[in-house]
Amino acid sequence: MENSSNMSGQPDAISEEVTHVASQSEKGIRTGQQYLEGLRDEREVWTKGARVKDVTTEPGIKRGAETLAQFLDNQHSDEYRDTVTYVDDDGDRCAMAYKIPKSKEDIQARGRAYYEWAKWSNGMFGRTPDYKNASLMAFASATSFLAQGTKGNADFATNMTNFYDFARKNDKVLTHTLVNPSVNFQQAASGKFSDKVALQVVKETDAGIVVNGARLLATLGPLADEIEVFPSTLLRADEDNIPFAFAFAIPIATPGLKLICRDTYDQGKSHFDAPLSSRYEEMDAVVVFENVFVPWERVFMYGEPHLCNQAFNTTNAVIHMMHQVACSKLSKAEFIVGILCSIAKATGRDKDLYTKGLIAEVMQMTESVRAMLFSAEAQAHEDEFGNYVPLRGPIDTSRNMFPKMYPRMVEIMQLLGSSSLMATPAEADFSNEMSHDVEQYFQLTNMESKDRVALYRLAHDVAISGFGSRQALYERFFFGPPALMASGYYDLYDKEPLMARVDDLLAQA
Repeated sequence: MENSSNMSGQPDAISEEVTHVASQSEKGIRTGQQYLEGLRDEREVWTKGARVKDVTTEPGIKRGAETLAQFLDNQHSDEYRDTVTYVDDDGDRCAMAYKIPKSKEDIQARGRAYYEWAKWSNGMFGRTPDYKNASLMAFASATSFLAQGTKGNADFATNMTNFYDFARKNDKVLTHTLVNPSVNFQQAASGKFSDKVALQVVKETDAGIVVNGARLLATLGPLADEIEVFPSTLLRADEDNIPFAFAFAIPIATPGLKLICRDTYDQGKSHFDAPLSSRYEEMDAVVVFENVFVPWERVFMYGEPHLCNQAFNTTNAVIHMMHQVACSKLSKAEFIVGILCSIAKATGRDKDLYTKGLIAEVMQMTESVRAMLFSAEAQAHEDEFGNYVPLRGPIDTSRNMFPKMYPRMVEIMQLLGSSSLMATPAEADFSNEMSHDVEQYFQLTNMESKDRVALYRLAHDVAISGFGSRQALYERFFFGPPALMASGYYDLYDKEPLMARVDDLLAQA
């Protein structure tokens, strides 16, 4: 634990990368091809019992990388460039999510960029880079908070701004991991972590720290360039938790860092047969750190649990992340409405009161998310750091409601789709000896059989498939356990003026 053969040469190699960030050629947004080339490194990714040689060619993973590469290419197109990027003071074109907002108009521009990114997958590729870009921007623009941290000669605020510029100027794709595994529920609930499994600092050196343990769960982990390892907000502020109190970022290809992937939902089917899972498999992975060296230049917080607990709220990172999420969820809800209306029209049920009532319920959820997003952006205000943030209340409401909304949307799709969600021949059945029967027996009043099958296979991928079930679980726990989120919402709600009105009434003679 004190040393390992993997550490030989690491401090110099990684520190050199960070130290020379400012002198690197700064090009801004990357192409998809540049992104894919960057994934061909020494990263240690495991799936199906074997180590992956190249994530860009690995079945079950590669098409997610190709999708994200296309998204990065979109940043260069005339159609999207001015919406999803901006030109910084150096003349470099960077992703809009990195732009530090100095006005309500900047907040609205960021919202338009988030929404555009989300529409490229209709919200089904949940962990697009703008999510982590938004949080990184928030930390880098609230350096007075990070400057409170002290550890020898470490300058945590400068470390963060340097990493922000590195990621922004090089269009890095980031993932993150927050949650420590636990072996005892009561211990974890009390705000303490197990030294058997939780990620912790096991050694300090003049060059950096060495960490060992595991973290759950890195969505997009195998397809990211870098991983942010930030503190849990449930860390009790006492000396016992100092080894667990840190924030840092390192390349996925760092020696000793291992990713253990879940089963893939991309089974190699055509886009016709699996319209969502064939495109938007973003992959989740458990992250194992085996005596991983982290140079001081990549450390942003360390050894101060009380600061770690405050990090996301005080810097307003959580608000900027909620903003991106609300835009993504709006796109996703609109997509569900589109599928349901398409089914109703194709089947001729768009005049049926029961059918319209169910779809109207999803429409109302969608418009609620839209209204909350509009309210948050319209009431954007300046924070203590001189930057603008959306009003927290509306988008915090959205993030607490959507985990309940989305499973209901899926349930309504199941109710309307019924057995037709399973009566879905494959694309190959339209070109084999059974094609005449398929053409004959799968047609609808307002739709030819192949179009009908394609529509229901899409609905199946949303509401029935493994990919769709993962989406529902993802939405339920996106920001954390619903009860914990609701409790936090209660604590933050401005209750005093409302209770005062009750007191005023009761005090009247």
